Amino acid sequence: MNEEVLTALIITSIAGMAAAVGGVIGILFKRENKKFVSFVLGFAAGVMIGISMFELFPESVEVTGLLGAGIAFFIGAIIMFLIDFLIPHEYIGEHKERVDEKSNKRLMRTGMFLALGIAIHNFPEGMAVFYSTLYDYRLGVAIAVAIAIHNIPEGIAVSTPIYAATGSRAKGFLFALLSGLAEPLGAIVSALILLPFLTEQLLGYVLAGISGLMVYISIDELLPVSQSYGYSHIPIISFFGGMGIMYISLLFI
Repeated sequence: MNEEVLTALIITSIAGMAAAVGGVIGILFKRENKKFVSFVLGFAAGVMIGISMFELFPESVEVTGLLGAGIAFFIGAIIMFLIDFLIPHEYIGEHKERVDEKSNKRLMRTGMFLALGIAIHNFPEGMAVFYSTLYDYRLGVAIAVAIAIHNIPEGIAVSTPIYAATGSRAKGFLFALLSGLAEPLGAIVSALILLPFLTEQLLGYVLAGISGLMVYISIDELLPVSQSYGYSHIPIISFFGGMGIMYISLLFI
């Protein structure tokens, strides 16, 4: 395993482990700072879409052409849509009504299904971080940071109902951790399958697919949840702030 592949796997693992951080928060604190969470989710969406618009898709067009890049972009978005449609998962706050229910068995089932759904969604995200890092270390780190930001509230969503059902902080943390481990697993599996055949042309298609995947995540998950906290201006300000910082970083770093 060469140094570039190892670095990409490490960065992907760090992004995935953010779910474990969310798991710790979920079992230690009863309330999150809604204004802060609204801000960081909008910011993460801005970073993701900024990377897609300013770097990944244009680079793909240079290698594969506009038609090839466009097809790969929509394939990436469609893959995430199908995963989300077939295996939906709840996000921050959506499970909270169930936390107060009397049935611990139902709470436990809720937490386990959340963990499974989030893990399946995290699998292609791991692929995105891995291949972006192989292409450009800067981009890989930026994408990893954005994904880590939204993995934290997902970890909270997993650990809270399981802790409430079992009274065990260890179990709440474990399920949050397992959901995050899907990201390095996605990187490893995709590396074993695609890496031996990775050419400049194939990487161009992969980058466009990643951009479609990230745009979908931003529009379908991050921005709606950011707005769900009831702050009308924070999501849009943080979104364009994330895009702006990403643009500036690409100019000068």
